[in-house]
Amino acid sequence: MFEKILIANRGEIALRIHRACREMGIKTVAVHSTADQDAMHVRLADESVCIGPPPARDSYLNQAAIIAAATITNTDAIHPGYGFLSENADFAQMVEEHGITFIGPSPDHIRMMGDKITAKRAAKEAGIPCVPGSDGAVASEEEALRLAESIGYPVLIKAPAGGGGKGMKSADNRSQLVEAYQMARRESKAAFGNDEVYMEKYLQRPRHIEMQILADNHGNVVHLGERDCSLQRKHQKVLEEAPSPALNADARERIGRIACEAIRHLGYRNAGTLEFLYENGEFYFIEMNTRLRVEHPITEAITGIDIVREQIRIADGAPLGYSQDDVRFSGHAIECRINAEDPVTFAPSPGTIGGFHTPGGLGVRVDSGLYSGYRVPPHYDSMIAKLIVHGNTRNECLMRLRRALGEFVIEGVKTTIPLQNRLVNDPDFINGDYDIHWLERFVAEKNR
Repeated sequence: MFEKILIANRGEIALRIHRACREMGIKTVAVHSTADQDAMHVRLADESVCIGPPPARDSYLNQAAIIAAATITNTDAIHPGYGFLSENADFAQMVEEHGITFIGPSPDHIRMMGDKITAKRAAKEAGIPCVPGSDGAVASEEEALRLAESIGYPVLIKAPAGGGGKGMKSADNRSQLVEAYQMARRESKAAFGNDEVYMEKYLQRPRHIEMQILADNHGNVVHLGERDCSLQRKHQKVLEEAPSPALNADARERIGRIACEAIRHLGYRNAGTLEFLYENGEFYFIEMNTRLRVEHPITEAITGIDIVREQIRIADGAPLGYSQDDVRFSGHAIECRINAEDPVTFAPSPGTIGGFHTPGGLGVRVDSGLYSGYRVPPHYDSMIAKLIVHGNTRNECLMRLRRALGEFVIEGVKTTIPLQNRLVNDPDFINGDYDIHWLERFVAEKNR
């Protein structure tokens, strides 16, 4: 087993990885920017290395600095967490070339799934159903118009390397399509250095369903069930739950089997997540994430499987040690992402934490690096905590979640806790009657 792991990330996920390592008897190295020198994971790690100034491009995205930190601390492996360099194939390859283990999939699989056109093509070859759309990049407005007529409006223009809604535009008719095509190409060029775009059918009321996969180096593949990530604002997830209230046992078994067969066909290793849109009883592949997900704790809650621990074991060459029949699902779990943002305008709210109290009790977990006196920096993503609640039933989970939200105290910055309180008390959410467009309508109505 590894003796020392460098954590190439920050915030709650860096602390989460540190805890998994500590429970496995593995020493940790924290890398940090000057803005994060007092972060909790830096305080708790066995060693820490400052890798640059606050801007992410000069620190957490500085590949050479991270490799140098791993080298001088004699690190065996690097865990990238999520975001930053976690899906950067060149970084994964550089890590391996320096004789250090990258805790994740191979650079080839990261590269394959990092381009949505290539990923979609690979998914089709592996037998995964995909959203109707172009077979590759759409080269001109004329081609876009012809495709839209054959697919049927509305359509969605997307950037192959997109994420978080960047380079993604919808169109309901021909005139909108020309503008959407041009805007998506400009955004894609600005964000990813590539103005290629492709087209998909725009589904009206789909759910966003993702399947968590684990695969080792010995041909063993299991799925850990699905997560419903439909509550999104500007393509950013706000709340997730597992299992999905929209799926029955047959649908769950079907998509789980498809996902495992595809992963086995691809020869993929480590943790991964296949994302689907689900509408009218049909699943449509949209992308694959080749990393740990923000919402992984709800899967851990319903399965009892520590996904970070499994990532480390797989990277070290160990077999899973269990089959699909051994995976047991228990109860229901919901995760609320708590951001340092104004709950109405969503403007970032960095600042110094004053009073801080996390909820507790049976089935309540809080993943956060906050403490009283900690200063939330303005340089990074605004998520500062995750509240994860588990219950025997969805209703019990909801009751427990409302209680936990009521106990959560974060002073000194504005947070989205009030928004989460409104969400979990809304009749549509209580009934599980929502889709990927629901939250945008909910926020617009409440802010009138």
